[in-house]
This record gives sequence, C-alpha cells and structure tokens, in this order.
Amino acid sequence: MSKPQDVQLSTPNLADYMELPAPYNTIESQPALKEPKGSWTESNITFLDGYAGIENLVRPKTKEEEREFVEKFLSGMEKSFSDDTNRGMIMPLLLSFEYCAKCHTCSEGCHVYPASGYNELYRPIYRSEVFRRIAKKYLDKDGKLIKKWDENDPDLNWETLARLAELAYRCNLCRRCAQQCPLGLDNALLAKEIRKIFSQEMGIAPKPLHEKGTMNQLKTGSSTGMSKPAFLDVIEFIEEDIEEKTGRKIKMPIDKKGADILLIHNAGEFMAWPQNPAAFAILFEEAGLDWTLSSDILGYDSVNYGLWYDDYQAKQIGTGQFKVAKELGVNRIIIGECGHAHRASMVSMDRGATGSYYVPRESFLPLLWDLVRTGKLKFDPSKNNFPVTLHDPCNYVRSMGIVKPQREILKVIAPQFREMTPHGVDNYCCGGGGGFAIMNNLNFAEFRNTLSTRMKFKQILDAFADTIENTEIPKYICAPCSNCKGAIRDILEYYGATAKYNLQYDGLVELMVNGLASLDRPYLEFLLDEED
Repeated sequence: MSKPQDVQLSTPNLADYMELPAPYNTIESQPALKEPKGSWTESNITFLDGYAGIENLVRPKTKEEEREFVEKFLSGMEKSFSDDTNRGMIMPLLLSFEYCAKCHTCSEGCHVYPASGYNELYRPIYRSEVFRRIAKKYLDKDGKLIKKWDENDPDLNWETLARLAELAYRCNLCRRCAQQCPLGLDNALLAKEIRKIFSQEMGIAPKPLHEKGTMNQLKTGSSTGMSKPAFLDVIEFIEEDIEEKTGRKIKMPIDKKGADILLIHNAGEFMAWPQNPAAFAILFEEAGLDWTLSSDILGYDSVNYGLWYDDYQAKQIGTGQFKVAKELGVNRIIIGECGHAHRASMVSMDRGATGSYYVPRESFLPLLWDLVRTGKLKFDPSKNNFPVTLHDPCNYVRSMGIVKPQREILKVIAPQFREMTPHGVDNYCCGGGGGFAIMNNLNFAEFRNTLSTRMKFKQILDAFADTIENTEIPKYICAPCSNCKGAIRDILEYYGATAKYNLQYDGLVELMVNGLASLDRPYLEFLLDEED
C-alpha cells in the first residue's frame, strides 16, 4: 500500500473476473474495459486498481502539505476510537477492530472478492487490516495518539492513505461479510469508519455523495437539486400522467395537516421513475388511506447519503426530515421504495435524532401486504403472467429483517415469480450499495458495472436461464429500492440486456398497479409498447 505512486497495485482484466452465465459467458460478449484517462492517472488515485472515485483526493504539492494530510488522518483516527467523539459506533467498532481471528470466513460472504477472481485487494479484511496496522502503531490501548507521524515510516505515507481512501469505496457496505463472520464482526463498519475520517476530518468524499448529494439536499431540499416549485410541477405532471394512463383523476395530497401517513420517496423516483410515486398514489387512493406528501425542504426526499460516509451530515438530514413530519402532525412516516432511507431513518437515526423530533417510522412493505391480505386491493394475476424475480435490498432485508411481505405480495400478483439464488437475508448486494449507484464520476462507473454488480448480474441471468434467449418473453426484475433499481438499470444498459434479451426492471408497486383488477390497461411501459 505504501509503494510509490507510479506503481499500480492491480490492473482490471475481464479474463480474471468471475465467469458470467450465458449469453454473457465469453469475453467477446462483454463490453471491453477502457484505459483511465491520463489526467485521472496524473491528478487522482488510479494507482490502487486503475479506478478513481474521489475527485478531491489529490496528491499534496509540498512535503508540508503531505505531513498535514497524514497528521489529519491520524487525528481523525484517534477521534474514531474516542467515546466522546464516536459514542454511537465505538462499541461495535472496537469489537470488529480487536477480535478478528483472520479466519477469512467473511471472504465467502463478499460478492466483490469472488467476482474479481479472488483479487486480494478486495478481500473484506484487506482494508481492515491496513487500517488496523496503522491504528495499532499510532494509538495506545485507550485509543490515544502516542506519537507524531514519522516521515520514514515504511507503512504510512501519502500513497498508503490515498489507496486506503479509494479502497474504502470498493466495499458496498452490504454487511454480508458480517453475517458470515462466526463472531459477528463487521468489516463494512471499518470501511465506513475510514470513509468518515476522510470526510469529517479531512473534507474528502466523492462529489456525488457530498457536494451534489448531501450539501445539495440541505440547500435545495433534495439531493437531485429539485426545489419546492420544481417538486410541485413534477406532482402536477404525475397527476396528468396517471389520468392519461388509467383514466383516473387523482389529486395527490400535499402538506395535509394531521394526516395519518407522511409518505417520503427517494426524490430520484420523481426525476427518473415518476411511475413509482404515481403507483403509490394509485394504490393508496384505491385503499382509501389518509396520507400526504410534504413540499417542505427535506420533506419530499428520503435520501440520506450521510449514512455511507459522514455521521454529522446524516444527522442533519435525518433531523430535518423528522421535523417536517412533526410540524405536519402526522402519526407516522412511511418510507417508500428506498433501502438506505429505511436504514437511515429507522435504524441509524434512532441513535442520532431522538427527543422532541421523534416520529414513528415504518416501511411501506408491511403496510402494502396488509392491504393485499385484507382484500382492500384486488388483483388479476393473469395481467402479470411473465417471469418475475425479486432483488432483496440489503438495507431493509439483511439489516432490518423485512423479508416476507414482498414475497407474499408477489405470490398473489405474479404467477411466474421465481427466487434468485441465494435470496432473502442471504441475497447479494446489487453492487450499487454504499453510494456506488450514483457514483458516475471519473471512471468509477466501469468498476461498478463490471465488478461490484457482477454477482447480481449473474443472479439475474441464472434466475431467467429458462427464458433468457427468448426475446418474445419479457423478464421482470422487481427491485423495490431506488438505488438498487439505478444499479440494475445501469447493468442492463451496460450489457445491452434489455434490447437483446427483453430484460425489464422496475419496483414492486408498479407491478402491483399493473395487476390491479380495476384497471383496464397495462401500467408497465414495456407492456404498453407491446400493445402499440
């Protein structure tokens, strides 16, 4: 890790990667890898593995700047191990830091490591061990810094830390490795702590997460940059689209005081997949629920990217979202199809935002299953008579145990539903987790599309192995999470799988609306295209 900058530790090579199933089982059937641009190699950190994901991680210009860089990292590391400055995470951090037996069981749980052809750089404990060695050398047993940086230290220099920063963004934080660990230790937590040090202490984080994500959300109300007037325009467009598609005039409630439910979507749905909030509106209105959206700043976007890299930013966003709900006087917040918003709002913010801002938060899934189970929504499953498989978002399936409702719904509405292997809490990450789905900066998208999503693409191809070559049959990937959906969209586009093999994707609520007995026309776009 401390080798000079002109030494790249690993070079991407499709021939080394895990083989994909047919029809992508040859190198020729996959897009060729691209060389990084010379400017990225010169100014950014491609000397880990040929990829770069952090724009403002650049080489110090002087020895003094290099010293400042390293000492800031050491100072941040000391804060990570302090009860005063990291109270919420100190206990699980210490457990994962101190008790790893190096048994490598976690390696079997990771999806990136086997997908890479078992490249040691991507082994879950590799980055943990680099971090551990630095901490053991510079901190005492109480986590106090015991010495200043020695410029001649063979284990710690600018190159070591630059590579470690990038390596923290080669882990999706899906925590499948922690599930496999016989001691329950969490390498994803260590990756997150490394990200935190670089962000909170050094101001270094990928621009899509921090500058274009969190800061944009705090300034405009949404990580997409969508302001309140723009949000209201989008809602008007969605209402018109619902009427055009279904013949129903639905007025989506906004800022309704005292409603039972405040529904919060990932704002990416409004921009990229408006059929998703439209589907929620159709289902909620058909079931007669008392609900509202919010047009207040932070009230129409459930995103909280701080979950992945910065606790301080996460708390600002989470607190703001709860404040909106309190001021509306709703009984509960329902989180729509966004996995990380589930975890941020319902788990992480239990530690970060309490007291006067506390509002009960629930997942949309048990609510929808209750509407199906009690007959408030009625379906004609023959409308969804094509192969359907389900992607399990890590944040609310593995981390929160919400496993059955979505499956019970699919059994009712989709007669050709089949599981991926493995599935449920054992499912693999989409490859877009931990922020990767929105990191299209520099050449990071190629890492995501070829490596971190590789295991998911394999699962999808395996699930549809019986029909993949029949282009007359649409094959539907149900991905009830905005970030997962984005990652799967990018896989399909990267490999041309929709055009070549009729692989389609969308959420759960779109499939539910398509199967509603009360609708006369298909709701899913690809079925409308077939009709035309």
